[in-house]
Amino acid sequence: MPDEPAPLPLSEQSTVDQTGASSAGSFGRYRLLRRLGEGGMGEVWLAEQTEPVRRQVALKVIKAGMDSAQVVARFEAERQALALMDHPTIATVFDGGTTPQGRPYFAMEYVKGEPITAYCDRHLLSTRDRLGLFIQVCEGVQHAHQKGIIHRDLKPSNVLLTIQDDRPAPKIIDFGVAKATAQHLTERTLFTELGVLIGTPEYMSPEQAEMGGLDIDTRTDIYALGVLLYELLTGALPFDRKDLRQAGLAEIQRIIREKEPLRPSTRITQLGPASSEAAKNRHTEPRRLVSELRGDLDWITMRALEKDRTRRYQTANALAADLRRHLNDEPVSAGPPSAAYRAGKFVRRHWAGTTAAALALMGLIAGGVVSSYGLVRAKEAERAAHREAAKAKAINEFLQSTFSSAHPSLGGGRQMTVVDALAAAVRKIDTAFPDQPEIRAAVETTIGRTYLDLGLHAEAEPLLRQSLATRREVLGPSHADVAESLYNLGALSYNKGDFDAAKSLYEEALGLFHALRGDDAMEVAAVLNDLAITLEEGKADYDGARPLLERALAIKRAHLGERHRDVAQAINNLGMLHYRRGDLDEAERLLRDALALNRDLLGPDHVEVASGLNNLALVLRDKGSYDSAAELFEQALAIDRRVYGEKAPQVGDSLNNLGANLMRAGRAAEAEEAFREALDIHRKTLSPGHFQIATTENLLGGALTALRRFSEAEPLLTGSYTRIRAQFGPDHPRTSAAEKRVVQLYEAWGKPEKVKAWRAKLESANPAALQSKK
Repeated sequence: MPDEPAPLPLSEQSTVDQTGASSAGSFGRYRLLRRLGEGGMGEVWLAEQTEPVRRQVALKVIKAGMDSAQVVARFEAERQALALMDHPTIATVFDGGTTPQGRPYFAMEYVKGEPITAYCDRHLLSTRDRLGLFIQVCEGVQHAHQKGIIHRDLKPSNVLLTIQDDRPAPKIIDFGVAKATAQHLTERTLFTELGVLIGTPEYMSPEQAEMGGLDIDTRTDIYALGVLLYELLTGALPFDRKDLRQAGLAEIQRIIREKEPLRPSTRITQLGPASSEAAKNRHTEPRRLVSELRGDLDWITMRALEKDRTRRYQTANALAADLRRHLNDEPVSAGPPSAAYRAGKFVRRHWAGTTAAALALMGLIAGGVVSSYGLVRAKEAERAAHREAAKAKAINEFLQSTFSSAHPSLGGGRQMTVVDALAAAVRKIDTAFPDQPEIRAAVETTIGRTYLDLGLHAEAEPLLRQSLATRREVLGPSHADVAESLYNLGALSYNKGDFDAAKSLYEEALGLFHALRGDDAMEVAAVLNDLAITLEEGKADYDGARPLLERALAIKRAHLGERHRDVAQAINNLGMLHYRRGDLDEAERLLRDALALNRDLLGPDHVEVASGLNNLALVLRDKGSYDSAAELFEQALAIDRRVYGEKAPQVGDSLNNLGANLMRAGRAAEAEEAFREALDIHRKTLSPGHFQIATTENLLGGALTALRRFSEAEPLLTGSYTRIRAQFGPDHPRTSAAEKRVVQLYEAWGKPEKVKAWRAKLESANPAALQSKK
């Protein structure tokens, strides 16, 4: 296969639908440019996507002859898990399916960058700057673990550094792919099924080297993070690459399982002349580098590299938290628990303002007396850290069992879905944590929020409510975990259409976060945003919502800068507020800004891009640009179908918006088709009394009126009006819009008495276009 191949011939092209089935015509939207690497079961290509947008992607395909039923099943399970991934540090997956020959593939963000170690050395980054970047990597790994995804091949070539807003930003690539397709780019990777190594030897955990003696869980990635941290700090690996590469399989296993690496500070002293180069790359000199590493960083790194995984950090968050404590001169959990160590940390944190007190404290320590203040605070922090680590460990273990159960060998001969696995996990909660209510509540929160994100409100509600009750009982009413539970229940109520409950829950959560985190915390911004949208949707209270959205945007900009997806979301929401107020020009300006930023940050096929396309289309529709609006609505619908699946509520919402635009363009028959598909989706996925079902019935009734099928339209319009009015009240724009469609029905039907009666209801109406997305 040449390095610069021609495009695939037409016989090799196909289209992939949401289920992965092939049909003639779509795989050809990817034009292969060059091969990035291959190995084991997969090959990786740089490709150009030609439609619906033109961009470069990394295209990964199982190699011909390697597509066994087991490999394909695992590949499809990974696609389900990857659909839940949504983090700025993790490369985005855009699309996936099968080629006409049945070979699974998927396309993901092509990251233009260089390995994190090479970038740090080339720019002579200090140890502190390297730790800042590594902490971001830990955050991405933690997100993946919370979604049940284990990387299993973390190494520098899979952690690339790109530049965003003139600052280096890490991007983790190939998450989960090693489970099914297993490829390499620049470093030789070993692969296995049933008794052969999986992973790259230098970064492989002892349990990976066992080859089947022990189940692999998220802690194998903690070990790999430890190796990466070791390399960032020293410029060397825990075990010499040459020795590993020259060793046989049995010796590789023995070294990884049994040999203890040198501490980072000791490794620097044994590098010989290379120690000067390592120090230079860290903008220091060898003696000072040894001093920087000795103590905290030695302890942290070696704990991550523990042979016994029960002695490692149990989560990536716990590893990152210890590094933050080191950077803030606070006691690290990996360090020795001596009073002198903790007191010394206290002195360094407060040295500038408490020199005399620090000197006195050190004198007391020398005499065997311990000051209680700093130590009590340190112990409290340590206890809190241990509690958080225990909760995170429980969540990770639960999710690990959840996603491993999706393997077809455990599913009674069929491929279990993510929903099946979550349901199985819920059934185990009662017996898993009988004497650990706080941890149980954390697990219930995680699973409940996952159900909510999947649109499964009935499944989410009992978990989220039980979590709140437990947290209030165990932690008291004024705890951050209680605020989190209130916020989650507010989101659930909003999605169910219970806006009064959502408003009350959001306001209670906001009060707690204000008290606990301060006025400028990111948690405060998140609640302000959702409370504002609730006021808009549920109460049409645009004046009340505007200052909340503006404040949320200001907080996010202060924390994140201009180029961040959360900032784009806040700009989008402010644009939608102007749209609902009728200020279409300002709405268009803000929505175009948000859409451009999201496209740049997330790629053109992300769900937030779909939402932005939808919202901008609403503005263009109301300006009379129906053709331009239709094009954007179609693009948004295509993304929603691809990401959420054909029968998701989000697809129904997009179909409603497309149908409403078709109605305004005078294409009622096509609008009817869109509304009927949307109604079928909403009736199957939403609770029976959900306002979106009534809204869709009302829209369909309007289309039937235009088609002069009055007897079909009447029960839909009058019945939906009654439910919409009960939900939103008589003066809400949704109610006004529903009333207008009833009047239009009776006018077209020639029933003047009914027209007169219904017109009376419209005197104080506040009409507005309302088919919008949060």
